[in-house]
Amino acid sequence: MSSSIPAVSLSGVTKHFGAVQAVRGIDLTIEPGEVVAFLGPNGAGKTSTIDMMLGLSEPTSGSAQILGLEPRDAIARGLVSAVMQTGGLLKDITVRETVAYTASLFVHTRDIDDVLAEAGITGIADRKVEKCSGGEQQRLRFAMALLSDPALLLLDEPTTGMDVEGRRTFWSAIRSDAQKGRTVLFATHYLEEADQYADRIVLISHGKVVADGSGSEIKSLASGRTVRATLNQPDTAALASLPGVDNVEVRGESVYVHAKDSDVVARYLLNETSARDLEITAQGLEEAFLNLTGDAT
Repeated sequence: MSSSIPAVSLSGVTKHFGAVQAVRGIDLTIEPGEVVAFLGPNGAGKTSTIDMMLGLSEPTSGSAQILGLEPRDAIARGLVSAVMQTGGLLKDITVRETVAYTASLFVHTRDIDDVLAEAGITGIADRKVEKCSGGEQQRLRFAMALLSDPALLLLDEPTTGMDVEGRRTFWSAIRSDAQKGRTVLFATHYLEEADQYADRIVLISHGKVVADGSGSEIKSLASGRTVRATLNQPDTAALASLPGVDNVEVRGESVYVHAKDSDVVARYLLNETSARDLEITAQGLEEAFLNLTGDAT
């Protein structure tokens, strides 16, 4: 499945719904074999962007290409599959019957037993869909998506409803697929999942890409560290006036100071106050997410 043609190429893509600008000019290139997490707060434009990749809607301006083709052409050729969060399942037939029925819609498909095994649902193949848990139904959707052996797999909140072991098994299968050249783009609200399993994180806010890189690169973009110390009645005004300090918070006997230059804060606390138990920590992905998107949800 490897190719020099980008798996996803968005150039100046916008999407307007009347006066609402859902997507405001996204440029994005995803290479074959990449596993990319698509993150953003509610209303950021993620769903609208994914809909354009799937050919479900047309850009207001700009261009969207999937594997060098118009999205609908790529879909028609079986080059793209999507695993959505809900819908698409008949509850009164079995898991195997669901996969077999889906396979009948394609001219060329992978072996049914192979995709059941890859999705980790061989053991429930004869169970009716209505008796499956939410996580098992998500793995069923994953099996259905694998039938056409797509070059690009789009996942919307793929592990919702799965337990920890189910998530681990699911992502093991995804990583194995990607090593063979399959490209994976997934939207998730589990920040640790994006950090652990994605090669790259694309962070979108207010219809624009605000950060694009590895988990460590995203964290470094939201510059600064937090200095924590035990200190009775800290002078918050003095701390806030130190160079590079952007937030001071007091919690009980502890004071938390976020600053671009943690050394300045540490020197002040050690030399000018009675502070003790001093700690300096880097920001995690969650803090970077909140800072870069300006969203507290």
